[in-house]
Amino acid sequence: MNLIEVIKQLDLNLFLVINGLHSPFFDQFMYAVSYKMTWVPLYIAILFVLVKHWKRESIWLILALVICIVISDQVASGLLKNLVKRLRPSHVDELKDIIHLVKGYAGGMYGFASSHASNAVGFALLSSLLLKQKAYSFSIFVWAIITAYSRIYLGVHYPLDILGGAVIGALAASICYGFIYKYRPSLLKHEAYTEIERPVALVPVSVLGLSFLGIIVFSFVS
Repeated sequence: MNLIEVIKQLDLNLFLVINGLHSPFFDQFMYAVSYKMTWVPLYIAILFVLVKHWKRESIWLILALVICIVISDQVASGLLKNLVKRLRPSHVDELKDIIHLVKGYAGGMYGFASSHASNAVGFALLSSLLLKQKAYSFSIFVWAIITAYSRIYLGVHYPLDILGGAVIGALAASICYGFIYKYRPSLLKHEAYTEIERPVALVPVSVLGLSFLGIIVFSFVS
């Protein structure tokens, strides 16, 4: 067995372990976490902080976040999925009878790389670099990790799909931050922008916490 086959087997084994650790509560929880519309309040809260703190200049930071997501999403889904053509575990015939799918959700045909992971990591990294708040950075990366993990739990991605997506997202965020640092450095260095007011900075953290609380309550009662 060559190295590539060893890695693929380890990837499969780890996938089966994570996917096998399921329960009715976590089925609901992970499904809700993975649903993109769940996090609209979080995105609105971050837009609020950007506009509140940077005023008109916030358009550059908002544009950077949008471009970051577009790059990460299109590289992961638009390019690599069709180039690599690695079947999702949910579409592998040999696995269909042993993996756990939630609500029949199987995703598209191909899985490498995960756009959920690339978008979540890209958004988390770039927004944390912009806001520069420890509480927010910790919270948003916990969110990104849980979001990425949910894709394995739901049976639609292997761990390597997630890792590949995370690398793409991190690179996209780094590129976008680099452009801001080079062409709009005043947004990151000017005295007026060095520290966000703590009550304002905690708005996304509070929204994120309430969102997770809502998901937990929903998962218990469903």
